[in-house]
Amino acid sequence: MTRVAAIDCGTNSIRLLIADIDRSSGSAALTDVVREMRVVRLGQGVDATGELAPEALERTFAAAADYARLIREHGAERTRFVATSATRDARNRDVFVDGIRDLLGVEPEVISGDEEAALSFAGASSALPILDGREVLVVDLGGGSTEFVLGTAAGVTAAKSVDIGCVRLTERHLRDDPPTAEQVAAAEADVDAALARAGRDVPLERAAAVVGVAGSVTTITAHALRLPEYSPQAIHGAELPIEVVTAAAGDLLEMTRARRADLPYMHPGRVDVIGAGGLVWRRILERMGTLTGGRITSATASEHDILDGIALGIG
Repeated sequence: MTRVAAIDCGTNSIRLLIADIDRSSGSAALTDVVREMRVVRLGQGVDATGELAPEALERTFAAAADYARLIREHGAERTRFVATSATRDARNRDVFVDGIRDLLGVEPEVISGDEEAALSFAGASSALPILDGREVLVVDLGGGSTEFVLGTAAGVTAAKSVDIGCVRLTERHLRDDPPTAEQVAAAEADVDAALARAGRDVPLERAAAVVGVAGSVTTITAHALRLPEYSPQAIHGAELPIEVVTAAAGDLLEMTRARRADLPYMHPGRVDVIGAGGLVWRRILERMGTLTGGRITSATASEHDILDGIALGIG
């Protein structure tokens, strides 16, 4: 048994998993010790400026300092820090890398979209019994990018990362509250173009099932289930008809931010961007239904994702 610490630093949030990893059975199994998430919006303005904003770096470094303390307190033997879309895109990412190294004593890995996709698939597939010989599409809908990963129990078949995410599309298009029809149409055009790019590398039509991961998907699932509070236990593994999920996604897109903030399962850091997350998830599911000739009729949500994949990959 080895205690490890995994950190996933995305465009919207930074998350920590401290877990015990057991490899005695031949395949790795994780037991959570600490699982935390902070919305720091590291990707604030990156789509427009190409740089990480000083205030975004400050928020992220403050969270990383707290995580360093937790890692010491819980005696993690190995730590891995992974940064994704916002950091990949930033010209001044060296400032981020140096700051994280100073705080945590580890070299942060700024990974490619393909690496992000593989880690997301590993994390989701480790916790859902859906890979029974079928090809499954895992969709990791993040703040700056979305990964499409097709795979089986044997591993990844094909993957593509595209630059559509809830923070990026909110900043680029959905500026009004609620967004106008013209803004929604412009954002949908971006998603459709990204789906076309993904489809050139990933045979989406072969998928026998669709699994969505990350905060936008799990929050939309909570809304579809009308939960009285955010409940990972109720959300994880929830398989819902596509029309139920797309209706919930559209509802969140059309709400004002004030109405979203009143929802009992809504994290304050997602209030302003969940509309764009709903738009992306709705468009993807509608497209998957069409591409598979109606074979895909439901979508499954997973609370286990790239963070678990990072932990499982620690040697």
